[in-house]
Amino acid sequence: MKHAALQITTQGDRELVMTREFDAPRKLVYDAHTKPELVRRWLLGPDGWSMPICEMDVRVGGKYRWVWRHNTNGSEMGMGGTYREVKAPERLVATERFDEAWYPGEAQTTLVLVEKGGRTTLTQTMRYESKDAREAVIKSGMEKGVAASYDRLEGVLASAAQATR
Repeated sequence: MKHAALQITTQGDRELVMTREFDAPRKLVYDAHTKPELVRRWLLGPDGWSMPICEMDVRVGGKYRWVWRHNTNGSEMGMGGTYREVKAPERLVATERFDEAWYPGEAQTTLVLVEKGGRTTLTQTMRYESKDAREAVIKSGMEKGVAASYDRLEGVLASAAQATR
């Protein structure tokens, strides 16, 4: 699977690996994943959604809670989890569970950020409880939403970079 600069591959039986490069320093990309005022600007999936709830206690054992709302019909989708590892600005590990599960069980997400020459490569590894859970995620069309969110993130990073100049 590939959409623009986003690459999605499988690894082993239970993992999805998403990779994308951003023209921004690692610290900015990390901030965009850990500061609610930035997260709610880009982590929206396809167009037409907002994020009215974005609570994040970014520390080991801290919890996060996100709720998205469809701007037209008002439907909501919520999820949350616990941070298991926080190593700023290079690594975040957290659990993920949706309120209304569309795949079985809980996933573990590992975000790794590597900077080279002012550009940052983001690698997000999702480890699911089973191969069936991973396959359900792949079949969901999630690639389109992830690609749209990362496209928005590119814009948020460009704005943040200009603001710090």
